[in-house]
Amino acid sequence: MITDSLTVSIPPDHVRIAGLRLSTRIGVPDSEREIPQSVEADITMMPRSGSLAGLNDKIDNTIDYYKVSQRLRRLAATGERKLIESLAEECADVLLAEFPTRAATVEIRKFILADTGFVAVTVTKEATVE
Repeated sequence: MITDSLTVSIPPDHVRIAGLRLSTRIGVPDSEREIPQSVEADITMMPRSGSLAGLNDKIDNTIDYYKVSQRLRRLAATGERKLIESLAEECADVLLAEFPTRAATVEIRKFILADTGFVAVTVTKEATVE
């Protein structure tokens, strides 16, 4: 018997970039930050409109993932950071400030520990209501 209390959760519309390679100077020891290293990012952006329906096949009506990838590459290449957490937070801030997103999730993966695939952090931020 099906009850009325059964609810189905439908995930929100989103644009996702998986495995974006970023070159950055990152690491706690100074020596680790001397040479740029590659990290990977998974980016999930929910559109400000809340939906990807009705875009009329126009790039200006959605989140331009090419522009996002180029902007995040420039961000990662600028300066240096000790923590991948800092890079993830900076990426999320840029997505919310510069692209039509209402929420962004950024996972950064670093390939640093022996005998592991990677270490990762995930940051999720939502746009503030003004």
